Amino acid sequence: MKNYIDLFDIEDLPALLQEALQLKKINSDPELGKGKTLGMLFFNPSLRTRLSTEKAAKLLGMEVMVINVNSDGWALEFEDGQVMDSNKAEHIKEGAAVLSQYCDIIAVRAFPELKDKEKDNAEMVMNGFKKYASVPILNMESATGHPLQALTDALTITELKNVKRPKVVLTWAPHPKALPHAVPNSFVQMMQKMDVELCITNPEGYNLNSEITKNTRVFHDQEEALKNADFVYVKNWSSYENYGEALKTDGDWTFNQEKLRVTNNAKVMHCLPVRRNVVIADDVLDSENSVVIHQANNRTFAAQAVLKKLLQG
Repeated sequence: MKNYIDLFDIEDLPALLQEALQLKKINSDPELGKGKTLGMLFFNPSLRTRLSTEKAAKLLGMEVMVINVNSDGWALEFEDGQVMDSNKAEHIKEGAAVLSQYCDIIAVRAFPELKDKEKDNAEMVMNGFKKYASVPILNMESATGHPLQALTDALTITELKNVKRPKVVLTWAPHPKALPHAVPNSFVQMMQKMDVELCITNPEGYNLNSEITKNTRVFHDQEEALKNADFVYVKNWSSYENYGEALKTDGDWTFNQEKLRVTNNAKVMHCLPVRRNVVIADDVLDSENSVVIHQANNRTFAAQAVLKKLLQG
């Protein structure tokens, strides 16, 4: 594996999942990363992604350097041909090249601005590092994707499924803020690679990018979609059509026990952090159906599996 920027970088998904499961059992391979350094760059906040990826690297024997770019480093310019007479002090050409001298893998987290659809879809930050770095790039969430989270989700479903081909439902839920599409995008793409029955349910105006959903069924009737579900992934995202807007914020799409009863006693997933009683009700999060902590724990082993492939590559 040369990079892990999106799910198309995975050459053999079943093998990568088995690698993650094996690492979960033995939990370390310290000789592989000995003398190697992971540089982690955060343009946006992080808790689970930062800690789980740092832990994964250390379990593989790597040293870790963390930079919060907006407070610890120079503002970076990503567009070519710019006259750099504003607040941007360094171009990605030099920035990525220099970081490649210090790091054996560069991990980057950069959210979208949710203002310009074309600009966000262009993934200027992630693609800038890919173009100008001479070491592997690891995506810790970008404008349009979160492949580490998606691998974690696949690992969780693989571990916990009770039937060969489970029904998996991705359901929109309300949120007071307009959130990115990265997690639902990557979750849909990952489930399309797996042997599951996938459907999406969201209100009118909240359909995800059709280039990502492709032929996946989309329901605007949440209850209809939830029938007989084995897994329910609850997540908010802003409008893609009316880009970056929050069109609907009332609570009738909040996932609660009443909706859980429609399912096949489904396991309930969320990437966290989750706003209780807005996205998911207490009576679900505190029930045995909730697997959000199990899911969060798997973040370490998904990251380990990817880092191991990048080190070997």
